[in-house]
Amino acid sequence: MEKLLKEIRQCTVCLPHLEAGVNPILSVHRDSKVAIIGQAPGSKVHRTSIPWDDPSGVRLREWLGVSEEVFYNPKNLAIVPMGFCYPGKGKSGDLPPRKECAPLWHEQILEHAKDIKLTLLIGSYAQKYYLGEKMKKTLTETVKSFEDYWPIYLPLPHPSPRNNIWLKKNPWFQSDLLPILKDRIAGLL
Repeated sequence: MEKLLKEIRQCTVCLPHLEAGVNPILSVHRDSKVAIIGQAPGSKVHRTSIPWDDPSGVRLREWLGVSEEVFYNPKNLAIVPMGFCYPGKGKSGDLPPRKECAPLWHEQILEHAKDIKLTLLIGSYAQKYYLGEKMKKTLTETVKSFEDYWPIYLPLPHPSPRNNIWLKKNPWFQSDLLPILKDRIAGLL
């Protein structure tokens, strides 16, 4: 695993497409219990090199019911974004994650992390990649149908403050899904 992580952290495949440069950010251990497959690091995370070190990460830890100490222990949680480097700024937020990372690295990472019992698919990029045709028409329908993918996968919306409107429109997410998620996380960790 250490050899693979070193290779990933030295990856420059996307360098020509990354204005801010490469800085692959992930955290995984062969004993990880839960995988978090998100989108890509934001600009703050790119600067700090700490995954989910932003308001989205604060909300994600609340959703999981875990402390920073638990969250950042790779024996607990593998943090493996769809794109490992900050993709840059787009017209209405960050650009999509680069498409090279997941096919190049995910399978190898997950082969080494054999104790993963639950994979959280955060946002539509992760859901499309891992659920494929099993994904519903919309992210909302996919998240609402979480039991179709349970107990292996759990699709989630992105915890970004930009999704506050989605959270207000979908109160079932907090009342119905989050307690199940917190219970499962507590049981696994």
